[in-house]
Amino acid sequence: MAAKLYIVYYSMYGHVEKLAEEIKKGAESVVGVEAKQWQVSETLSDEVLGKMSAPPKSDVPIITPGELAEADGLIFGFPTRFGMMSAQFKAFMDATGSLWRTQALAGKPAGIFYSTGSQGGGQETTALTAITQLVHHGMIFVPIGYTFGAGMFEMEQVKGGSPYGAGTFAGDGSRQPSELELKQAFHQGKCVATIAKKLKKSA
Repeated sequence: MAAKLYIVYYSMYGHVEKLAEEIKKGAESVVGVEAKQWQVSETLSDEVLGKMSAPPKSDVPIITPGELAEADGLIFGFPTRFGMMSAQFKAFMDATGSLWRTQALAGKPAGIFYSTGSQGGGQETTALTAITQLVHHGMIFVPIGYTFGAGMFEMEQVKGGSPYGAGTFAGDGSRQPSELELKQAFHQGKCVATIAKKLKKSA
């Protein structure tokens, strides 16, 4: 039976979703892995979203907390809000109490990816502060480290991401993930999928 990898994210302007799409491709490049994208529920009203010029959400299905337990591996993505995950994703994690009580997610490998507005906007702190969510659930944090190779040391162009996971810079919203950032996202998907497959096989 194929290992299931769930890519679960919140994306307001589409930057995180673009990374998620590439992560899914990377995961699916691993034989024996099935990857699926999920969104978490929006917490803001349509009126507020309209004032923020947020585009309509895509047709990616909305996940419920209980469905996390179905996955053999998870990769969580979100934009940064003051150096931490967005309130929408935190609200989703706050609703996983029943999974925490039974430790239903314990032992599952999990990665993190993110988007920030600027180079000093939380490319590492967003992931670092999010790890607490994984720890309380007993999940195994899977960083990409420096396995992306030369792309980790790129100095000639602006590039998001870190050893914690793939990332992008949204700027004022007009900047989209670069080719290098998308390649890093693909790499992350492949890395976490490979580990999820190995752990499922050894279970």
